[in-house]
Amino acid sequence: MAADFSQPQRQSSIGILVMFFYTLQQAARALWPMIVIWIFKFDEVNKLYFFFGMLALFVSVGVVSYLKYLNFTFFLDAENQEFIITDGVFNKTKTAIQLRKIQQVNINQSFIQKLIGVYELDVDTAGSNKKEGAIQAISQELALELKFRLLENEDIKNEIGAEETVLEETEQKLFEAAHPFIKISFLSLLKVGITSNYGRSIALLAIFFSTIFENFQNFDDKSNLYKEKVGSYIDKNLVLQTILISILLLFFVVLVVNVIRTVFKYYDYRIARQKGSLLLSFGLLNTKSTIIKPEKVQITSVTRNYFQKKMGILELKIKQATGGEKEERKSIIEIPGCSEAERDSILKLLFHQIPEKGVMLQPNFRKLVFSVILSIGLPLFSFMAVGHWIEPIIFEYNYVVPIYVIFIGTIQYFKFKNDRLFIHENFIIKQSGAWDVSNDIIEPSKIQAITTSQLFWHKKLDIGSITLHTAGGNIAFQLGNYSVLQQQVNFWLYEIETSDSNWM
Repeated sequence: MAADFSQPQRQSSIGILVMFFYTLQQAARALWPMIVIWIFKFDEVNKLYFFFGMLALFVSVGVVSYLKYLNFTFFLDAENQEFIITDGVFNKTKTAIQLRKIQQVNINQSFIQKLIGVYELDVDTAGSNKKEGAIQAISQELALELKFRLLENEDIKNEIGAEETVLEETEQKLFEAAHPFIKISFLSLLKVGITSNYGRSIALLAIFFSTIFENFQNFDDKSNLYKEKVGSYIDKNLVLQTILISILLLFFVVLVVNVIRTVFKYYDYRIARQKGSLLLSFGLLNTKSTIIKPEKVQITSVTRNYFQKKMGILELKIKQATGGEKEERKSIIEIPGCSEAERDSILKLLFHQIPEKGVMLQPNFRKLVFSVILSIGLPLFSFMAVGHWIEPIIFEYNYVVPIYVIFIGTIQYFKFKNDRLFIHENFIIKQSGAWDVSNDIIEPSKIQAITTSQLFWHKKLDIGSITLHTAGGNIAFQLGNYSVLQQQVNFWLYEIETSDSNWM
């Protein structure tokens, strides 16, 4: 029997336990200083007062949890096309969410919820930086059915009074959810864990080297006597071997941690089709399920590096409308470990065709010169200035300079080489990156605003910059052919004005 969401619904009865746990967690966060004092001074605390205090706390949490459960209801208002949530403890709060503004509905399951056997349903609207509504204890069947009703709100009025049809559609959707057309294998997740997040690994290695350097600095001239006593017992080759082994061990640990994080986060990654949309579900301890509607997608990024290319995998990132930079980072949906065939299947479902690159624009070589000046010239000037006027001892580390110049220079060269803007009638693709090369794909109709700029000394060279603003983030291309960019801007602005797409 299909659920009747036109009438107020309560959470699952076992949801009282979930309410109790989260309320207790909130109380513990609020009272943590007192709890710490009780732990460290337990012998001095009156045991009777402590017992009654804890009993009062648990009773209060239980009462509040029960009132939260009792006062929490949700239903669909078909007449006004709204999703209504009522909650509160003593004072009830009513939240009305317009169905047409709902951007995303996620079904999550934390470790505690997994033990109890319930799910959490979150509702987000476009342009907001927080969850508008959350149902913390709901069965999977009810959560999936409610999600479909919220995201397919145009059919709600027709569904009222047609329970058999709704039941058939719900059963079909549940069947589709259980039979994904793409499943990321465990081996692919291992490949992703090994070949991604090199920046984090390099940062940890840098911290490791800086710690070693700081420790060696402590052995100054005042400790010569100590050095003479201990030095005879230290084999320099053994020290070098120990350092190399430590570096290799640290790098291995970083890779292991990265693999574990990837597996825990993306375990059992499944992608299913649902009436032209994508249903994603993944996670080991904390399970997440979300639906991506193609018309809501703002930017799609395809990323891979050299090792991933050799292993035949890549990563997809999908950005939808967000309310700011922090929310933009949180709301990015990642699909790791895809093959090229799986990538094409996903892109075809999102865009109804495989995106083509079209005409290529590349930046003027002055962009490379400017990047080299900022990343190499200024740091070297600062190094020379500090050594000449402030701390001459810094010149003892001149051997680092050529290593830095070669490393940073190589990065800047490949960033310039991979910096391209591809313009097609239906797509705009921005390619960027030195090691991890990304292709950001957007449709001209998703552009909200366009910013162009040209410095006065660039007018004779006919070069300039452009920034495409979307609800999912910005795409910038610098020092390209300004005449071509202006021509394309006029075309894109015309397409924006005449487009009838409803991406919100």
